[in-house]
Amino acid sequence: MTKSKNWTKFPTLFSLYIAQSVPMSFFSTVVPVIMREENYSLESIGYIQLIRLPWLIKFLWAPLIDNTSRNSGDLKRWIILSEIFYAVVIISIGFLNLQTDFRLIVVLMVLAITASATQDIATDAFAILILKKEERGLGNSLQSAGSFFGAIIGTGVLLIAYSYFGWMIFLFMLAAFVLFAILPLRFYKKVHTIEKSEGYRLSYREMGKFFKIPGISRRVVLLVFYYSGFMGLLTMLKPYLVDLGYNLKEIGFMSGIVGAAAAAVSAMLAGFLIKRAGRNRSLVILAAFTTFAGLYLWLISKGHPGSLQVYLSICLVWAAYGSSAVIMYTTSMDMVRTGAAGTDFTMQIVIIYLSAMLISIFSGKVADTIGYRGLFGAEAILGLITVFVSLYSVTGKPKGVADI
Repeated sequence: MTKSKNWTKFPTLFSLYIAQSVPMSFFSTVVPVIMREENYSLESIGYIQLIRLPWLIKFLWAPLIDNTSRNSGDLKRWIILSEIFYAVVIISIGFLNLQTDFRLIVVLMVLAITASATQDIATDAFAILILKKEERGLGNSLQSAGSFFGAIIGTGVLLIAYSYFGWMIFLFMLAAFVLFAILPLRFYKKVHTIEKSEGYRLSYREMGKFFKIPGISRRVVLLVFYYSGFMGLLTMLKPYLVDLGYNLKEIGFMSGIVGAAAAAVSAMLAGFLIKRAGRNRSLVILAAFTTFAGLYLWLISKGHPGSLQVYLSICLVWAAYGSSAVIMYTTSMDMVRTGAAGTDFTMQIVIIYLSAMLISIFSGKVADTIGYRGLFGAEAILGLITVFVSLYSVTGKPKGVADI
């Protein structure tokens, strides 16, 4: 009976990560498509990407969640309230018109994503609290698989649904989906206490002390480099497919469905790898896999690759993304202080996001200068560097990090 109850934590986390990823995928990838159909300028469509900003600065309010949470029940309250607010904002957007209320819609989207980012902080802290150390590999596999599965729904299924139901009805359905996805949380009854001293409060000064922990610099270097070997590949993959002669419908299927599915499968496999090989070996193995993805693209880009080679390259790049996300989330959960789980985890993930964003920005410049093949070769080299960075970083856990 205990095992059965203990098992419920996994579908609960899976549903929570789907709940936050589906609307995010819709707003950031599908809305631009709808806007283009409505003849919006590319400049206006570019502004939509600003809705991602809360995910880059969410560490600023992460201490608020840690400070107000004494147990898993408090974290559940943050998650539920954030999702309800999220759903209400989505419903509000449904009453507006893209043509006449564009600026207000963008503002409301930012509010919605802020609520989603808040839910993410609380959900990550909740996952760290309820998952035993040996369960975190599987837990993060489900997290990543849920996110990629949500992306498939958000970029594929929902676009079809929108074409049938229209703007208002569709957004009402999206809000209902968000609320439905958090229902499993209501059935997770076990209460976990957060161990922290009486009167403990996480200030911004205390938050900064994370980076003063002896040995943490190795961790930061790893966070900066770990996505570098595939993020440029992921960013330039669609333009590369366009230049190979594939149309938008084909690219949408290849990247949005096949690629995301490969990422979800690799995320699950990464969880099993972590369980069998351990954190340290998995870091090195998955970094090597990323190197192989870049090397394969470099090899096939010498000429005009066939469809099978292209599909394999897409699967490799997305699989590198999915498996890398799992090992990064799992090891980041290990590197948190007692009473600051949400904040410490969020800061690490934000470092990964910022590094990935810079790689994405510069990948276009590199591809323009030395071509796709040059970029793919450079990414393979970055992947190889990441292998050595991984070896450098696995000498042990920094002192001062709690074993929770």
